[in-house]
Amino acid sequence: MTKNDILIRLRYALNITDLALVDIFALGGRPMKVDAIRPLFLKEGEPGYRECDGPTLGSFLQGLVVSRRGPRDGRAGKDSQPADSGKTFAAPPSWQSDPSNNDVLKALRIALQLKDSDIAFFLQSAGMPVTVSEINALFRKEGHPKYQQCGDQFLRNLLVGMTKKYRA
Repeated sequence: MTKNDILIRLRYALNITDLALVDIFALGGRPMKVDAIRPLFLKEGEPGYRECDGPTLGSFLQGLVVSRRGPRDGRAGKDSQPADSGKTFAAPPSWQSDPSNNDVLKALRIALQLKDSDIAFFLQSAGMPVTVSEINALFRKEGHPKYQQCGDQFLRNLLVGMTKKYRA
């Protein structure tokens, strides 16, 4: 899946308006105007089409997490910031450079507060039954022996299942 395809499918599944997109990108650290965002949602080959790069998708994911969960509140671990510091969710470095399908899954899991059973439900409703252990392997660290890379078809089916639930 292309980064544009991911953006388009997420926007549709979550019913995100143009103004909400502006807010999400701003929360993700990349303020953009509606005129700069719209070309990302055009089909390839259409006049004005712009390819989405990794940092743009990363800022969208980070902004989505902050918009759905709020700014980081300082309760987590030693790297936490006080609630009033103005700091937002600190995305992993891979989100900011070139997010993988696994990073997109992690962002959706955090932003939408999804459990393994929710992810399994989305996939099953899209015609792709999976086990909890298969889902857990996608959220492991990359060096872990049981780590599994998220394929395009898996992510596509997850987004189809999300669309069925959130747009029904």
